[in-house]
Amino acid sequence: MSRLALCAGSFDPLTNGHVAIIGRGLRLFDRIHIAVSVNIRKTSLFTLDERIAMVLEAFDHDPRVTASSFEGLLAKYASDLGAVAILRGLRGPSDFEYELQMAHMNRHLTPELDTVFLPGEAAGSYISSSLVKEVATLGGDVSELVPTNVYAALRAKLAARP
Repeated sequence: MSRLALCAGSFDPLTNGHVAIIGRGLRLFDRIHIAVSVNIRKTSLFTLDERIAMVLEAFDHDPRVTASSFEGLLAKYASDLGAVAILRGLRGPSDFEYELQMAHMNRHLTPELDTVFLPGEAAGSYISSSLVKEVATLGGDVSELVPTNVYAALRAKLAARP
């Protein structure tokens, strides 16, 4: 039996921190499905389709990694996919407080669904997609913070802006 974990986020853009958490998750689970979410509270730089394509390319189209967009309740989506767990990365203590609340709610909604927390790498604990976008928009070098394909997409997207 294949054990599937769901890793959800806006991934706008995917960072090396995301890649590291998903890579470590692949040591724990047979497959990981990346759920690229619509976040109405954030202004996205990349479209859903662009984000999904960047995620798949960053993992060299590894058949153990799949991706799609989703809206709605994460617990229901995970259950519909047959996931046994939600995989979440934690950058620091403040992430844990929020993520623990979400884990309890997801468990309330879908009791058979666990949440697995993995701490992010200490060196990248300050990195978020929002910060990467902001720094890149202001002309800062984020090449070491994102996968190569994402860096190329960021440069192209920002160069095309008026």
